[in-house]
Amino acid sequence: MPATASPARRRLLRGAAATLALPGALALAQPREGIQVGPPSRFADVVPAGRIEDESAGEYHQQLAAARAAGRLVPPADPQFQRLVYIAERLRPYAEAWNPRSREWRWEVNLIRSPQVNAYCMPGGKIAVFTGLLVKLQLQDDELAMVLGHEMTHALREHARAQIGKQIATRGAIGVAGAILGWGATAHQVAGAGGQLLTLKFSRDDETEADLVGLEIAARAGYDPGAALSLWRKMMAAARNAPPEFLSDHPSSPDRLRTIAANIPRVQGLYARAPKPDRRFGPPPAPPGR
Repeated sequence: MPATASPARRRLLRGAAATLALPGALALAQPREGIQVGPPSRFADVVPAGRIEDESAGEYHQQLAAARAAGRLVPPADPQFQRLVYIAERLRPYAEAWNPRSREWRWEVNLIRSPQVNAYCMPGGKIAVFTGLLVKLQLQDDELAMVLGHEMTHALREHARAQIGKQIATRGAIGVAGAILGWGATAHQVAGAGGQLLTLKFSRDDETEADLVGLEIAARAGYDPGAALSLWRKMMAAARNAPPEFLSDHPSSPDRLRTIAANIPRVQGLYARAPKPDRRFGPPPAPPGR
């Protein structure tokens, strides 16, 4: 049975939204400045958004329940959890312009103890970050904002929904949805199907869009867009030994860095005018031997 999300955890993300929404709304009301991307994929329309979001929430809460049972769910008092929530709160008001549905999402963010260098945001705004990402890459706040902006964009632009819709359309039958997500006539057939959302592979175009839209969201929230370059350089350096889990879904390359670098000037003015964070946290202690 899915665990019930802690009201305190949800309040932490909602708390600053009202305060931060006004500057974001004013900035976005001006003539469009920043990243230019096309419309969302029409394949997303094949699949009901609400159903994908429900599946996502169920799987997310199962993941949290398993982490909690294993003693791996980082508590709210932990400084790194507070850091994660603070940065997510700053980004969230600037996300709404990219998906009006996100105003109704019950955003959640959690930190899970694991050596995995990974993070994700499932449809409906369900965010999880693994401590290995923070510890092994020694991410600064601006770099972590780029990760969160990137992952939030996958949900905002409904990349998972579009990928599933494309599979259904390509195979030529709506009935194939049952094989992808377990949609069937009974609740038993549907149960646990949300796990498939964590194994979907995004396209190169999806990854580029997540990089660039995430870059803008983070810049509007007052985080240095240049940190996107240092983030991916750290990823590439880490890949020389054992590629992080993050890179299996988000492959890094010099082309990626060039594309990001070419778009930083588009958001530099947004960053320059943005209110800057009034709190700085920094990474957790580095592992021994570094």
